[in-house]
Amino acid sequence: MHVRSDSELVVQREYVMSLALFRALVAQAHDPSVPPAARVGLASVCSAHPLVLEAALARAGRAGRPVLIEATCNQVNQEGGYTGMTPADFRDMVWRIAEQAGCPRDLILLGGDHLGPNPWKALPADEAMRRAETMIAAYAEAGFVKLHLDASMGCRGEAAALPDDVVAGRACALAARAEAVAPGQAVYVVGTEVPVPGGVSGGSDHLAHLVPTAPEAALRTLAAHEAAFRPVLGDDVWSRVIALVVQPGVEFDAQEVVVYRREPAQPLAGVLAKMPGWVFEAHSTDYQPECALRALVEDGFALLKVGPGLTLALREALYALDALREVLYPGGKSLRETMEQVMTDAPGHWTGHYAGSAAQQRMLRHYGYSDRIRYYWSFPDVEAAVGRLFADLEESGLPDVLLRQFLPAVGAGVRSGAIARTPRAIVLAAIDLVLEDYTRACVPPGLHGS
Repeated sequence: MHVRSDSELVVQREYVMSLALFRALVAQAHDPSVPPAARVGLASVCSAHPLVLEAALARAGRAGRPVLIEATCNQVNQEGGYTGMTPADFRDMVWRIAEQAGCPRDLILLGGDHLGPNPWKALPADEAMRRAETMIAAYAEAGFVKLHLDASMGCRGEAAALPDDVVAGRACALAARAEAVAPGQAVYVVGTEVPVPGGVSGGSDHLAHLVPTAPEAALRTLAAHEAAFRPVLGDDVWSRVIALVVQPGVEFDAQEVVVYRREPAQPLAGVLAKMPGWVFEAHSTDYQPECALRALVEDGFALLKVGPGLTLALREALYALDALREVLYPGGKSLRETMEQVMTDAPGHWTGHYAGSAAQQRMLRHYGYSDRIRYYWSFPDVEAAVGRLFADLEESGLPDVLLRQFLPAVGAGVRSGAIARTPRAIVLAAIDLVLEDYTRACVPPGLHGS
């Protein structure tokens, strides 16, 4: 008789909870007795940075509410991705951080974003899809319970954008592989009206022409996937395809954020009534004000992705601490100087994303909304520099007058004793301010936790 391991038991509990959670999320979006003001959403934390994950997991632990954490295909895959992690590695890292942060494992939902051939699109389609199927199998085997199937990109010799039936057929093949590995475990998200993984490039005029997804396009995508899924995978799997990625009219690039406007999105929001069993998923919600995030949830965009907005808050806090250190210990090499050196030595993560003069590109690679700097925090020289920054400031005592000057948003919490007087706690608190916006947006007033 097979005795289940601790990992298998946690995955099973997570699966049961995730199905109940996602089905409840869908049900309340279609329940006429639930007014829009009472609708609940769920934020998706898309980051592999340990401090971002710690902040999200600590918040979940304090509130006793589920937290959804997602990895992307380029970031984490069977070949390691740019983080060097497989899905099982990512899961284990999240679980280690959760234990330190006081978050029970059964509150953690793991998701995979943009799972498809994108990392291998330079290869012929057959080979790219073979690798994509191996990737999604690794995600399913590691216990990921929310899988975004994205086979929208053309591979070698194909058009950049593929017909709906081809995209849906490839998504079905990916779901079939996940089901073969872990039957009945996952819910699925489909749809492609989002930028490629990594975000909008600096030279794009995408924002100037940004419009919400047309209702007929949303219905066409749903119909194409139903035609592909039902005959092959049956009603059970199709019932677990619960969300459609659409463009509600929110986006950002290096210097601009397009804030959600309800009126242009109403035709799209209205079509949800014709899609029982579904909710919308909104990507690139970073930098939206809390009121816009709440409006998205009320309008049926129940799943809100956030990533660069969290790592930008991390960077802001680190740079503020760096400036504070310069007052205390003038003349040393700054963290910003280290980041500039590392980014110019290895420009692959930002080249092509920032346009303009050399001075403009320098400014944007440090401060731009696209936050391409996030790809460099795991470089050894950068980790060492952040370690020195924390060590220097641990010794300084972090004077109140300098916290007030450089970190006013969290300085009051330090002075009151709510936030520990350590650089690490201050960075976590800065990230948590962004997470708080999502909690308030996703949970109606009166139900907010910590």
